[in-house]
Amino acid sequence: METRSARRRRLSNSHHQTGVDYISHLPDAVLHHILTLLPIKTVAQSATLSSRWRSLWFTLPDLDFSNSIFNSNSNSNSNSNPADIIAGILNARDHKHSNVRLLRFSATLSFSRLNALFRIAVRHKIQHLHIQVSTNDYFNFPRGIIASDSLRVFSLRSIYPGFRLPPSSIMSSGFRLLSSLSLALMILDRPSLVDLFTDSSFPLLKKLNLESCSGLMNLRVQCPVLQDFSLEGCFQLQGLDVLGGKLERVRICSCFDAHGSSWVKIVAPNLKTLVWIYNAVTDEVNLGDLKSLNQASLGLLCQHFSNTKLHSVSALLSAISPAHSLTFEPSFLDVLSSNNYFACYLPAFNNVRCLELKTVSKKHNCSVVANIFRSCPVLHTLTIKIVDAPSNGRKDWRKEKWEKIVSEEEHFWETQIEPLESFRLHLKIVRMEGFMECFNEVSLTHFLLKYGTSLQELSIFTNKTNHRDSLKRRAIKSLIMGFSRASPHVKLRYC
Repeated sequence: METRSARRRRLSNSHHQTGVDYISHLPDAVLHHILTLLPIKTVAQSATLSSRWRSLWFTLPDLDFSNSIFNSNSNSNSNSNPADIIAGILNARDHKHSNVRLLRFSATLSFSRLNALFRIAVRHKIQHLHIQVSTNDYFNFPRGIIASDSLRVFSLRSIYPGFRLPPSSIMSSGFRLLSSLSLALMILDRPSLVDLFTDSSFPLLKKLNLESCSGLMNLRVQCPVLQDFSLEGCFQLQGLDVLGGKLERVRICSCFDAHGSSWVKIVAPNLKTLVWIYNAVTDEVNLGDLKSLNQASLGLLCQHFSNTKLHSVSALLSAISPAHSLTFEPSFLDVLSSNNYFACYLPAFNNVRCLELKTVSKKHNCSVVANIFRSCPVLHTLTIKIVDAPSNGRKDWRKEKWEKIVSEEEHFWETQIEPLESFRLHLKIVRMEGFMECFNEVSLTHFLLKYGTSLQELSIFTNKTNHRDSLKRRAIKSLIMGFSRASPHVKLRYC
C-alpha cells in the first residue's frame, strides 16, 4: 500500500516532468485582475518573463501609479520624472486600440507636463482618471479633458497651490457622459460658475465631490440624476441650494461663513443619508420633508447663538427626526450643553433605533445625554464613544471618596427613572468605547444596569492603561460587575 509520503513524492515528480504552467494558462481577464492587486512596478517587471506576460502588461486595463515609483519630491526636470514615465508607458500602446480603463497617479509636476498627460489620456480614451498633483503655481483647468467623449469618472485633487476652472460656457459644453466628478482645491472666482452643476452641464452626473473651494460664496446643484453629493472645506460659503429627486446621500462638512448671514436649502425627497458636521450654523435652514431618511450625523461649530440661529438648529433637528439611525458628534453635545433652549425644544426621534454619541466625559453633559435619551423612546442600540477626556476628569476611586461624591451623580439618574421609562423598556444593546472610569460613565452604567429591564448586552471597552493604574482598573471592574441588574438575561462585558 502506497504511503502518504510516497504519494506526495510521486505527484511532485509527475508535476516536474509535465512542466505545466497553470498560472500562465489562466484567461487574460483573470490574470489582469490578479495583477491589479500588485504594485505597478512589480507588474511591469513581470513583462520580462515571457511574451505572454509582456502582452499582459501592455494590455493591463488599470494603471495605478499612486503608490509605487513616484513621490512628492519628484523633480520636474529629472530624467525619471513621473509624467515622462507614464507618458512613455501609454505611448508604447496603440492608442487606436487602447483598452486602458483607469489611470491613477500622484506626483509633483509642471503644468506643461500635466497638460501633456491630459492630452494622452484623452487620446487613449481613458474612462476613469484620478489625479493628485502638486504644481509650482496656480494652473488653469486643462480644457482638452472637457471634450473627452470617453471619460466617465474624473478626480482632480490639487495638493498645492490650486487650479482655476474655465468659464461656465466652456465647462457646460463638455462632460456630457461624466457620471462621477471630484475636484479639490480649486478657485471659483467667476460668478457664472455658481450655476455650473445643473442638468444642462452634467446630465448624467451621479456623484459630485467638491473640496476646499476658494471664493465659493453661493452654490446651486441641480443635476437630474445626482445620487451622492459631498461638499467640504468651503468656509466662505453663504448660500447653498441643492435640488435632486434621486439624491440619496448628502455630506456637508466644514462649510459656511460663521460671521456673515448664510442660508441652506435642500430638496431631496429620497434622501437616505445626511452627514452634517463641523458646519457653522446658518441663519436659514430649509431641508424639506426627509421622509426617506435612514441615517443622519450631526455636528455643529460652537459659536454665539442668536435667536435666529437657535431656530435654525431646531429646524435642522426637526428635519432629521425621521431618521432610523443617528450619530451626534462631540461639538453638537457641546452646543446642547451651552443652551438651555434645547432642554425644552429638542424634538422627538420616534423612529431612531440606533444612536451613537461621541462625547467628552464632562459632568455637565449628563443632563444633555438624558434629554437625548428621552427623545429616543424606542431606541434599541446605544453606542457611546468617549473620544477625549480632560485630565481632571479622573477621580480618586477609594471607597470613601466614591461614597462621598457619587451621590450627586446617582441622584441625578434616579430622577430620570420615570422620564426615561420608554427608553428603558426598549433599550437592548449598549456599547461604551474609550471608557475612562469617570463618575459620569460609572453612574450611567449603574443606571442602565439597574433600570434597563429589557437590556440584553452591555459591553465596556476601556483605553489602554499603564501598570500603575491596573489595580484601580481592577477595582472599578469589580465594582461594575457587582452592580444590580434589572434584566436577568443581560450579558456584561468589561475589557
